[in-house]
Amino acid sequence: MRPLQRPPSQLAAGAAAGLDAGEAAGQAAVIRQVPAVTRAAAILRLLSRSEAPLGVQPIARALGIVPSTCLHILRALVAEELVAFDPATKRYGLASGVVALARGMLRHDAFSNLAQPVLDALAHRHGATAIGVEVASLDHIVVVAISRPGQALRLQVDVGSRYPALISATGRCIAACGGHPWPALERRFAGLRWQDPPSLSQWRADIAATAQAGYAVDEGRYIAGVTVVAAPVMPRGRVSHALVMVGVSAQLRRIGVAALGEELRAEAAVLSRRLADT
Repeated sequence: MRPLQRPPSQLAAGAAAGLDAGEAAGQAAVIRQVPAVTRAAAILRLLSRSEAPLGVQPIARALGIVPSTCLHILRALVAEELVAFDPATKRYGLASGVVALARGMLRHDAFSNLAQPVLDALAHRHGATAIGVEVASLDHIVVVAISRPGQALRLQVDVGSRYPALISATGRCIAACGGHPWPALERRFAGLRWQDPPSLSQWRADIAATAQAGYAVDEGRYIAGVTVVAAPVMPRGRVSHALVMVGVSAQLRRIGVAALGEELRAEAAVLSRRLADT
């Protein structure tokens, strides 16, 4: 079976640079900081994670923003219909304008449009949840498409959910195929949270196996009793997305984890070629 790009032995060769591709690009092109935009984005993310609307003081405290500054930003977001304000409770929550933006993005997103029928077929065929994720950065992945059969394990995941990029099976795909030097991966690995965490040496061996097989498997390490299988989508030689199957470990073992991994790898290869042509 043909290996994927740059297993960990090759990743280590890039350690002298001490920077991953994104970090190096950040030095090449200096990004001018715009504090108001950064704080507005942080507020939107905080509200998206909150189970209930929040007042100015809790928002400012959580983000380390001066309350008066926080209030000015919230009022601007309300004016743009991205945040809603309840005058009775004096609390803020996300507004429908965020949904409109997300729908617009997904409507024009080539991966989401191409992946959705693939995910629907996988979920129907195997009775497990099928997910398409975008590799937003070396820090986060974002769910951009999902398909659940009626009897599938119910997970707290939906379109727009964000997760650490290097966690679970998807993380092994990113580490194996992203062309990132080992020091950048190791720094982020130290901050990952697993139910049954692998050692650094075991994780590195798993990355090497992923590079060789073309797909990754996480059996119960990220979530006890749950198996995650993922394959990288690489339209231009570096992982940009991934196809993921999630299910109860016993169920996926009955299907055949290796067979499922090979199926995901084949589907991901087709998507890679189609995306490269768009």
